[in-house]
Amino acid sequence: MPRDYTFDCYRDLLEAALQAGYRITSVRDYLEAENSDSKTIILRHDVDKKPHNSLRAATVERELGLKTTYYFRIVKESNVPEVIRKIAELGHEIGYHYEDMALARGDFDGAVRSFEENLTYFRTFYPVKTVCMHGSPLSKWNNRLIWKKIDYRDYDIIGEPYCDFDFSQTLYLTDSCRTWDGHNMIIRDKVANSHDVRVSSTFDLIDKLKSNEMPAHIMVNTHPQRWSTHFLEWSVEFVGQNIKNFVKRLVAGQIARRDDTLFSLPTPLSVARAPKVDPDLSGSR
Repeated sequence: MPRDYTFDCYRDLLEAALQAGYRITSVRDYLEAENSDSKTIILRHDVDKKPHNSLRAATVERELGLKTTYYFRIVKESNVPEVIRKIAELGHEIGYHYEDMALARGDFDGAVRSFEENLTYFRTFYPVKTVCMHGSPLSKWNNRLIWKKIDYRDYDIIGEPYCDFDFSQTLYLTDSCRTWDGHNMIIRDKVANSHDVRVSSTFDLIDKLKSNEMPAHIMVNTHPQRWSTHFLEWSVEFVGQNIKNFVKRLVAGQIARRDDTLFSLPTPLSVARAPKVDPDLSGSR
C-alpha cells in the first residue's frame, strides 16, 4: 500500500491539480493579480523545521513549472540561509513566518522591534511582500496580536494569509497535525471555513480533484517537515505526530477559548480583496 506524505505523493497531488485545470500560484502573485474566476490553488508552505525538506518540495514544484510561497521562521530550526537562498533561486516567494509575540512573551514593544529586525533580515534574501503567522502552539500568546499595535502595510507588506483572504469564498486546506482533517487538533492554524468539504488523506484529495469535487478557489498550506521519501524519517514523523495529536486534542479547546478573549477587539487592518475579517473569526477558532 502506498504511503501518504511522501514526495512522490506530493508530486502526484500537484499533477492532479494541474490536470484538473487549476492554476497554482504563490500568495504574492495571487494578491497582486487581477481578480479571476479561473480555478486557482494558492499554495503556501510553513517551514517550521527541517528546511531541507522544503527545498525538496520546492525542487519538485520547479520541475513542474510552479512558483509557490515559503514562510520561514527566524529560529534555527527553520532559518538556514543556504536553503532560503536556493528556494529563492528556484523562483519561489519567500515570506516571514512571524512569531514575535511569542518570542517577546507578550511584550508589544519587544515584539514590534523583533518583527522589524526579522523582516529586514529576510529581505536580504528576497523582497518580502507577504508574512504569515506561526501558530506557536506552546505559547499563550497568539502572534497575530501584534497587529493591534502596528499595521503591516506600513512595512510594504501587501498581505497576510489569515487576514487578506475571504474564506467564505476560498477553501482552506492544511496538513497541520499530519492530517487534512485535523480540525479538533489544530490549535491556531485554522479559519472559519464555510465549505462542507472533508479530505481524509492526500489520496482522497487527489481523487476529489480528479472528479471535480473541489471548489474553484483553494488555499493549500503544507508543512514540508511532515513529508519524506525515506522510510525511517517518515516513520519517526508518523509516530511523533500521533503523540502530539493526542495532547493537542486535550488542549486545543482551552487555547481557542483564551484566544477568543484576547481577540475581543477588531483588527485595525483593512482587507484588500475581501470584507474586513476580524481575527476572532478568521484564524483562531
